[in-house]
Amino acid sequence: MADTSPKIVTDKSAYKRVMLKISGEALMGDQGFGLHPPTVERIAREVKSVHDMGVEICMVIGGGNIFRGLQGSAQGMERTTADYMGMLATVMNALAMQSSLEELGVFTRTISAIPMDQVCEPYIRRRAVRHLEKKRVCIFAAGTGNPYFTTDTAATLRANEMACQAIFKGTKVDGVYDKDPMKHDDAVRYDNVSYDDCLAKHLKVMDASAIALARDNNLPIIVFSLDEPGGFRGILAGKGTYTRVHG
Repeated sequence: MADTSPKIVTDKSAYKRVMLKISGEALMGDQGFGLHPPTVERIAREVKSVHDMGVEICMVIGGGNIFRGLQGSAQGMERTTADYMGMLATVMNALAMQSSLEELGVFTRTISAIPMDQVCEPYIRRRAVRHLEKKRVCIFAAGTGNPYFTTDTAATLRANEMACQAIFKGTKVDGVYDKDPMKHDDAVRYDNVSYDDCLAKHLKVMDASAIALARDNNLPIIVFSLDEPGGFRGILAGKGTYTRVHG
């Protein structure tokens, strides 16, 4: 199938609505655990800079800085319980990001797949779409609401439901490499890579179910460095270095 998605070519973003997926570890800063408020604020400023371009933004944030279900399961905890604990961790991260964005004057809604009305909205697709149309940032928390599914899969699912034009995966490196560039000096970066190559070569982009879901719906994934100041806005304006995963 031909790639008909918008190309990032002008100073004004060709994308109207995007999904930003970041890991919980991105919120730790230099700490080994938990939330680092200055880092949360820095990422919130990155999001605001793109929001100011008129782009409608969805977000999914992992929970690995607080609790990772798979690790809990590996240590003897029952997997379903561990995954639900991980989902609750993502809600904490989403509320922290919401607070930082609203401090910057960006109207934000945290929307949870697990109902908890006292702290955030339950997920209702049509309501979430309406929030985006009103230029509110929507942070989708608690994953898909089901165990055994990662926040990568949740991000891809919500991106499809919200009719996002691309998923922007913010990482610690500036794209997709054939092996870990932090450990291997001869790692090779891809400018473009197909969904099938990601799966066949076990490239560390997203988990297999997320890649397959993106492939089945022809949803491109843009992998870039979240640590580069102005990186998110720069990528949308056609600058910087990134890898595009597509069909």
